[in-house]
Amino acid sequence: MSALNILSALGLVGLCFIAWLGSENRRIVSWNTIFWGIGLQLIVGAIVFGIGSNVVVWINDLLNVVLDASEAGARFLFGGGNSAFVPDPSRLVGPGEPGRWLVRTVGAPYVNVPGDRLGPDNLNPGFILAFRSLPQVIFFSGLVSLLYRLNIIQPIVALFAKIFQRTMKISGAESLSGAANIFVGIESAIAVKPFLPEMSRSELCAILASCFGSIASSVLALYAGLLRPTFPNITGHLVSASIMTIPACFVLAKLLVPETTTPKTFGHIPEDPEEEGQKKLNPVDSLIVGALDGVKMAVGIAAVIIAILGLVALFNALFEGLSQLPGWAGVVFQYVTLQNILGALFLPLTFLTGVALPIPFTDGFQENWQVLWDSSVIIGRRLFETNIPPYNTLAQLARTGEITPRAMLVVSYVLCGFTHFASYGIFVGGLSALVPSRRSDVSALGFKALWAGTLATLMTGCIAGLFFTGNTDTILGIPTP
Repeated sequence: MSALNILSALGLVGLCFIAWLGSENRRIVSWNTIFWGIGLQLIVGAIVFGIGSNVVVWINDLLNVVLDASEAGARFLFGGGNSAFVPDPSRLVGPGEPGRWLVRTVGAPYVNVPGDRLGPDNLNPGFILAFRSLPQVIFFSGLVSLLYRLNIIQPIVALFAKIFQRTMKISGAESLSGAANIFVGIESAIAVKPFLPEMSRSELCAILASCFGSIASSVLALYAGLLRPTFPNITGHLVSASIMTIPACFVLAKLLVPETTTPKTFGHIPEDPEEEGQKKLNPVDSLIVGALDGVKMAVGIAAVIIAILGLVALFNALFEGLSQLPGWAGVVFQYVTLQNILGALFLPLTFLTGVALPIPFTDGFQENWQVLWDSSVIIGRRLFETNIPPYNTLAQLARTGEITPRAMLVVSYVLCGFTHFASYGIFVGGLSALVPSRRSDVSALGFKALWAGTLATLMTGCIAGLFFTGNTDTILGIPTP
């Protein structure tokens, strides 16, 4: 085991200690939840990165087929079979670069050559997001809605809920909601809606934390599409990250807000309730309604990116103006940006994940420090900018070789969550709408849950760092040079 693997293992303990320091009651520690929560993460990590790595590759390949199929509708809308924005993965590749140069030199220079496509190197990331990623959100939203209507997802959710409840000794309601978060977002709370009014503060915090710490399957395609060219196995790893983070959310939520009562659903898993008087949709209607919900989500994602990135640019313009001040103040503000501020704040937490170990006065110090700093800035940016720009930056650094495979793996796991301010309003507002009588409790727990979810995604990054031994071929899908 290398020093980096040991650092990642120590990071698990360090992140739990940080959560305990902010606990509402440090005298109450649910050791069973902590041991089994970390134990479940280690078990999943051993499967993903060890004995079951081939299964992860199989899941990745299976989901990639679905991802490719999800582009069919966007391809039809934006250019058909020869679309440059949404290329057909089965399209035959034409002549190589010398052949293309010859065709354009001898013939008409602007005539398409078979196999031409705009790849990541010459296509603006905004086009990829608008014409490929956001339409995938619509497709996946409809697909998940259909799978729920066909009762295909519910048995999987129930299985995970039983595992969480029986091992970590938490209530059945929070176990069920956490398990549902592997597939959906705040909608997971609907499964335990009848129990929300009587839930303890600890249960509400755990439910919110699991919302922040995991990603909905409807956006899995969006994140996977950004990294697939440089991280071919990313789809399978995003699924494993979503599963792995839920136990961490329970561990950290119980450390921050310990359970002081006996929950009503302790010891059993409640049944998924049916809405009284509500007509059950047929499969086609479920697909359409899910797709329409996906449209709202896609528009919401685009709106948030426009608003947040504009605000970040405004702050940076302010700092740039301050850099014109005379004397030392101007020199300082030349290095101050919102991204760098967040990178500095998240630097100790990023260090605990084991992305790199910069040791002073060694040959690799400068390189390792740059990797650590770049990783910290990417993780910190998520707090304001959501996951999409950071994932895009991670892909760009990986494409240019400016970040190590280890850091790419760990950071991609850490980014797999909704731990940003844009989601705060969605989750806190959504849960408050489901249980108006507990609105004040939900609002008071919002930032604690966001902090728990953030630490949980960092713990998941520690697991990835702990098991990564440089085997980029089997883990990342990148052939070893």
